[in-house]
Amino acid sequence: MAKSHSKAGSLKSVFALLLLFGPALILIFISTRGCEHKFKELDDYGVIPAFSFTNSKGKVFTNQTFKNKIVIYTTIQASCPDSCGVSIWHLDQLIYQRLRENRKKLGHVKLVSILTDENGNPDTDGKHLQDVEFMLKDRVEGYDPTIWMIVAGDAKAIYNIQHNGQSLLQKDKKYFGGNSFQELMLLADKSNHLRMVLPGKTESTIRTMRDHMALLEKEYDIKAYKLKKQKSAKED
Repeated sequence: MAKSHSKAGSLKSVFALLLLFGPALILIFISTRGCEHKFKELDDYGVIPAFSFTNSKGKVFTNQTFKNKIVIYTTIQASCPDSCGVSIWHLDQLIYQRLRENRKKLGHVKLVSILTDENGNPDTDGKHLQDVEFMLKDRVEGYDPTIWMIVAGDAKAIYNIQHNGQSLLQKDKKYFGGNSFQELMLLADKSNHLRMVLPGKTESTIRTMRDHMALLEKEYDIKAYKLKKQKSAKED
């Protein structure tokens, strides 16, 4: 019975995001011959709010830190992996391992998890940061903190985004800890613009985020190809 309630809650969360980010979740991808694939680019929801996070070694991360990086942001709790806002196992298997195994090609893609308590409040205790890192080292194959960063700070600052008259900072008991943002993954492009939001509670939505990350990669590949083509044409 508890499992049924959990699935129902996840479906409600997905439905809420469909209303919030509507068309962006319905992606039409049409492949054609050659390098220039025709496809619908991810929508641009504007600049992600300014933030300042710190890791267990005291290093500070801000918007500028991730300039020219593609970043997936999530929350993480000291109670993980037993009780988490997102599915840590699927995040590991579907996204982190892809980044780790393709670090040469995808070295500019980072996974950043912001530590909160179960109610979504900032967890500034350095010991908890170390505890979470230890948990990931123990459970995640080849855990590399330069790829998957665990940081502390006010997660609400980065999730303080509105679209279509709705906010990502919704409160309802159906969400983990009563806060919708704790269940959400954000995809930011190299200019720190929000390009996709999806719940991170299920395998299917995390897999979809991985696919959207790949689509964003393709967008940059096509732009680079076109630029190279134009440069070559001028030289000729």
